[in-house]
Amino acid sequence: MYRPDTVSLMRYFITRLYYPFPPRRQETRGSSPDTSRRTMTLCLLSVRPPPPFITCHASPSAVRTVAPAPSPSVSPPLPSLSLDSSSTPPSPIPCALHCQHFQSCSGCTHEFNLHRPSIVDEATDFFKSVGVSNFTFDSCKLWEWRCRAKLAVRGSSENPVIGLYQEGTHNAVDIPHCKAHHPNINAAVELLKQGIRELNIEPYDEEEGTADLRYVQMAVTTYNTSLPASQRYRNGKVQVSLVWNSRNEKAPNSEKLRDLANFLWRKGGPRSNTHLIHSVWANFQTSTNNIIFGNRWRHLMGERDFWEHVGGIDFSLAPSSFGQANTRAFDILLRKLHKNVPYGASVADLYARAGVIGLSLATTRKCRSVKCVEINKESKLSFEKTVDRLPNFVDSRISWHHADASKEPLSWIMGSDVVVVDPPRKGLDPSLVEALHYLSSMEKKSESSSESASTKVKDEKRPWILRAREASVQIRSETTPDDNKSLPETLIYISCGWESFKEDCKLLLSRKAWHLEKAHGFNLFPGTHSIEILAVFKRGKGVGYKKRKPGKKKKKAL
Repeated sequence: MYRPDTVSLMRYFITRLYYPFPPRRQETRGSSPDTSRRTMTLCLLSVRPPPPFITCHASPSAVRTVAPAPSPSVSPPLPSLSLDSSSTPPSPIPCALHCQHFQSCSGCTHEFNLHRPSIVDEATDFFKSVGVSNFTFDSCKLWEWRCRAKLAVRGSSENPVIGLYQEGTHNAVDIPHCKAHHPNINAAVELLKQGIRELNIEPYDEEEGTADLRYVQMAVTTYNTSLPASQRYRNGKVQVSLVWNSRNEKAPNSEKLRDLANFLWRKGGPRSNTHLIHSVWANFQTSTNNIIFGNRWRHLMGERDFWEHVGGIDFSLAPSSFGQANTRAFDILLRKLHKNVPYGASVADLYARAGVIGLSLATTRKCRSVKCVEINKESKLSFEKTVDRLPNFVDSRISWHHADASKEPLSWIMGSDVVVVDPPRKGLDPSLVEALHYLSSMEKKSESSSESASTKVKDEKRPWILRAREASVQIRSETTPDDNKSLPETLIYISCGWESFKEDCKLLLSRKAWHLEKAHGFNLFPGTHSIEILAVFKRGKGVGYKKRKPGKKKKKAL
């Protein structure tokens, strides 16, 4: 009979005490349940005091201990462990997904060690190779963390399928009990299925390009000041965006759309037994490509404005705007970012979207000025609504520009003390990397003055700069404007694409124009092989380079 060692026993108790999900049975594909039962061996464990509590954190400092409880006088029975006699007996692993959809759904790629994906080890080694030995990694919620989901609607009106595609296919998989989703997303999906069945709504037929409902976006807002802070997340309300297969609301099947919106509001609105639905929106899309949303949106039911609170501010988010799926982890990232921006600094926020990062800095760091640059014009309205809710003490020169940061990037970063970049997964545009390199060769006084003069001349000949000025939003301030043409000393890089970040990091360090001062990792997508990076670069070679030269000279002198 197999008797577990101390480590296995500790893992078992951690799983039972702190992660009360039932262990998932591991079966070999193709083997019948009867076969797996014949290979099981019974193993009973004796009771010992609870082991030290291990937190879900990557760094060694995350392991802390508490005083063990005294041994009970009577040993209660423990559940048996099923072991395969043909292989090494598995031990329970903490922070496991335990999701019944894992084998078929493409959303999660890792079932175990949600608190520390394997990519953390790779990131640690990479940052050591570029001079950062104190890389840290933070985890937040490991289950029920996703507050924003885009789901395909397929199947039939009698048996609708709402979920994600199988890996490498366009076969939708139903995921009603997704462990990553906020619980109210799963509840709203179930309510939507009821409406599809009762109203005979036809899910989209991808081969024919026909039927009614193509996709649905579920977004949870936890903003509710009437509840204690500890209850707001659990009681989040869901904004439902229905992607309808028509050009506009005047199509023949538009009556079905109105009926479905009324059903959701009647069954899940504020007058229902369970208030679940925040609002209902419609998006109209007829394209046969893989783009989910069309350009036309309509508000149908509920509140028009969607609010959330992160980074010390209330921010508005339209259904057409990009929003972070993991709201809590993003809030942790923002608060870490704030510590790396000096009070009163001038900030350029590139790839700014609705300006959440820049506006949170204006509020918490009392920035002298904040300039947000974003290529998606749909973010403008959300920016304006967020600005209207900023605290009265905010006295920054704040602006938002509808422009491509890759075109003449120097015109956007000049005069800033800190540049914040949050690019898409592909990473920084090459022209921006080149502009950041160019800063190191510019002398602050002579070069900045000549650049200022040349910029004024070129502005009239650059249509994208003129268009950006026409589409910009300027917020008045009592702060006296200045003609600051200083060069940024700090670059803060937020990355959602690990491979592209490594390439950009190597390019930034290659000419020694910048050095990497610190790096932090965040677990924004538990269950996947991804990591969010917050990296802080400083202009110049850095301390590490300066220390090496005197050391070599001393060796030669000896």
